[in-house]
Amino acid sequence: MTVPLALRPVAAQEFSLAATLASGQVFHWSPQGQGYAGVIDESPVYVEQQGDRLLTTGEPAVVARYFALDHPLAEIYASFPDDPAMRAALEYCRGMRIIRQPAWECLATFITSSMKQVAHIAQISRVLRERYGRRLGPGGPYAYPGPERLAVLREDDLRACALGYRAGNLLKTARMIAAGEVDLDAIRAMPDDLAREELCRLAGVGEKVANCVLLFACERVRAFPIDVWIERVLRENYFKGKRKVTAGRLRDFTREYFGEYGGYAQQYLFHHARSARHRKS
Repeated sequence: MTVPLALRPVAAQEFSLAATLASGQVFHWSPQGQGYAGVIDESPVYVEQQGDRLLTTGEPAVVARYFALDHPLAEIYASFPDDPAMRAALEYCRGMRIIRQPAWECLATFITSSMKQVAHIAQISRVLRERYGRRLGPGGPYAYPGPERLAVLREDDLRACALGYRAGNLLKTARMIAAGEVDLDAIRAMPDDLAREELCRLAGVGEKVANCVLLFACERVRAFPIDVWIERVLRENYFKGKRKVTAGRLRDFTREYFGEYGGYAQQYLFHHARSARHRKS
């Protein structure tokens, strides 16, 4: 996408565009010029940061909503527990926000993320977009293919996109969504536990992926996805020396300890831990 000269400003107090886009929430934005190119609501968007404002080709209100610039970060930070792991994560990730993602794209992307590194997930997303998504203007990026588009494919088609065993799960879920067996819009209106239960009906969706969808697409900022990174952080920092800590105990602990903004705490801990490992390697 060629960056045009006309960029519109968006006020962005207490925001880090780089940390937000690098934190493993979303996988299709790519560095370009002084900023990043991506897609919001099937519109190509370029955005860069200059201090406390963004410059963008997108509609300012849409960009502000997508990057959750209205989330009360001061209140969120005040809710974080005062412990060494959380303090270090906050210092490293300050300004990172939870993006408001389209539900289907978020769901499909996290189904393909199982046992994959962020770079691999981004590659899968790019291939799916380029092969089966709609191109957004001449020379522009591609939209993420909807469930109806994927539902008519064969599993081998998706395996050819490097999905491996995830191909079957993505295909089954696309067909369930396309057939109306599970309604993502209806899930947005459900209480957390019922929404999580409904999401777990889908192929390839367990508690972790369901919580990712609740957090990143349904704005349930209490949802606390636990993957291998977060489990390691929890065990090393909050259960050190305790050998038998069940998944249920970890789940109950996170709900009680991190509270109403647990999803934010999780994402800060996740990004800090993953980045720390990359800095050491």
